[in-house]
Amino acid sequence: MCENNVGSLKETAREWAKKVNIDSVEKLNAVVKSGHFTELILICEAMQQNSIYEIAKRIVSENRKLVLIAGPSSAGKTTFSQRLGIQLRAMGQTPHPIAADNFFVNREDNPKDENGNYDFECIEAVDLEKLNNDMLALLRGETVEIPNFNFKLGVREYNGDFLSITENDVVIMEGIHALNPQMTFKLDQSDMFKIYISPLNQLYIDEDNKVSTMDGRLIRRIVRDNRLRGNDAASTISMWKKVREGEEKHIFPYENQANVMFNSGLLYEYSVLKPFAMPLIYELKYNEKYAEVAGRLIKLMDLFEEAPLDMVPCNSIVREFVGGGCFRV
Repeated sequence: MCENNVGSLKETAREWAKKVNIDSVEKLNAVVKSGHFTELILICEAMQQNSIYEIAKRIVSENRKLVLIAGPSSAGKTTFSQRLGIQLRAMGQTPHPIAADNFFVNREDNPKDENGNYDFECIEAVDLEKLNNDMLALLRGETVEIPNFNFKLGVREYNGDFLSITENDVVIMEGIHALNPQMTFKLDQSDMFKIYISPLNQLYIDEDNKVSTMDGRLIRRIVRDNRLRGNDAASTISMWKKVREGEEKHIFPYENQANVMFNSGLLYEYSVLKPFAMPLIYELKYNEKYAEVAGRLIKLMDLFEEAPLDMVPCNSIVREFVGGGCFRV
């Protein structure tokens, strides 16, 4: 397990900020104005790719067959998972992504919360027995038919998706419970490699105040939900409290179970997110219910110089939120 828990994420963020000599919003804005912003983008992306390479190298050298990935909302898990898969391919491995959600129990068997609504975030919403038995069978070299959960009908279906793994195959599974020991209660630790992903930065607003990681994730989600789901900022913010409660209950308590932690934050991201986020947030400026949150986010984003998106690579985690990426999200 990860010896330094979330402290290792903070150390990584500090190290990256030190390498590019940008630890404040003021310094970032100076780079945007200087004409060297493209260089900063490429350096930040290279540092992240180096981390992905090191993680993939460990997975291969330790002969781990099941990679489990968890992290809070808007951490960039989908893009990270696919970039890790590409890196594993470059090392001669064949990754097989499997969504943990496909192992949901049928809707009629899903537990309900105190209000009588289906609780899709509790671990009991996953058929743990089935998931563990299928993973055990795969690890024994057997062929398994992987289920597909039909969210419209609320049932688990089987559509002929058969899988077997050999010496150079790796299963990659992402899910909110991926680091919870209950999720893999039948499996041997030596077969698994657990990754916790979260975006942290070390940008200071002034000598006493840092940019809020929580608000950074919320801004990412506002932009993504509008692009992919057509949600306005009010819809995203209205769900944020519930999302945060789920993270506190199901994700954060198990971050120390990770073998490694990955920082998905990018020092430059606020500058390229700004033109996408500001129009959406401004719509809430006179919304009585969300005016306070909108005011706080506007105040934060006003600190940053706006920068063009053109030079952000198509495989960047930022692309998961603003679009134009090469991965399906």
